[in-house]
Amino acid sequence: MLPTPCTSHVPLDTIYEPAEDSYLFLDSLSAPSESAWLAARFAAPSAAPLLIEVGSGSGVVLAFTAGNSELILGRRDVLALGTDVNRGACLATRETVEKAVRQRQVASATDETDGLEASELGTENNEVKMKTLLLSAQTADLVSSLRDHSVDILLFNPPYVPTEEVPDLPESPEAEQQHPPGGPMSKFDSDSYFLSLTYAGGPDGMRTTARLLEAIPRVLDPARGVAYVLLCRQNRPADVVDGIRAWGGGWTAEVVGDSGGKAGWEKLVIVRIWRGEKDTSQLNIHNAAD
Repeated sequence: MLPTPCTSHVPLDTIYEPAEDSYLFLDSLSAPSESAWLAARFAAPSAAPLLIEVGSGSGVVLAFTAGNSELILGRRDVLALGTDVNRGACLATRETVEKAVRQRQVASATDETDGLEASELGTENNEVKMKTLLLSAQTADLVSSLRDHSVDILLFNPPYVPTEEVPDLPESPEAEQQHPPGGPMSKFDSDSYFLSLTYAGGPDGMRTTARLLEAIPRVLDPARGVAYVLLCRQNRPADVVDGIRAWGGGWTAEVVGDSGGKAGWEKLVIVRIWRGEKDTSQLNIHNAAD
């Protein structure tokens, strides 16, 4: 079992704490069948893949995938990027990812050089071992800051809980002190607002997810791009998958992980979205959503 990245530095009063949905993401990406699929899709000597987590929050999913890129993607040279509308979440993501990459890749380099003579351990050797890089953690709305067809792997654990409404985005995204819409308020109200951004999905829980799905054909690399999106039962995942398959142009989707019974109050699934042939070895979407 691969270790979960450290998030002890994350301020949980304004940033979502890793929970069942986060761990389902980690388990699904590191499952032997899925890691084999990814390793085949991104096999060297192709260009280093750009890995992005949208709405990165604590950064635990991005950190896990980047830090364990050799085991999950079959290669070390991954470029990692996070986006979130909460500037505090971007700062947390940066620290979480940097810690995970440093820990896992240094450990890997130590394992591989164990037993070698000191004369064999040069600077060049160490540079080869540490290639995965965190490019940035950007304060941005979903994928609005990204170039067309630039993303190879997209991860999204959205605000999926059905709520009456979706909160407006915060003001001054680049300011050192971010404020909710309407300006400063009490710490309690401000903290509650930023936490609501992490879970409030609108009447069907799909308001933010629908915006992200619309952007997938624009931002994913047309040849090898793949997206992983978490959904709950009330998001009607079977309908979401059918809708993606109706895009045309070779787009398809499959459930590649589910929470089995209940995850807290709701059953969860991870949907893989990509261009290519339907993978009949994966979970049946209609059964997984029941």
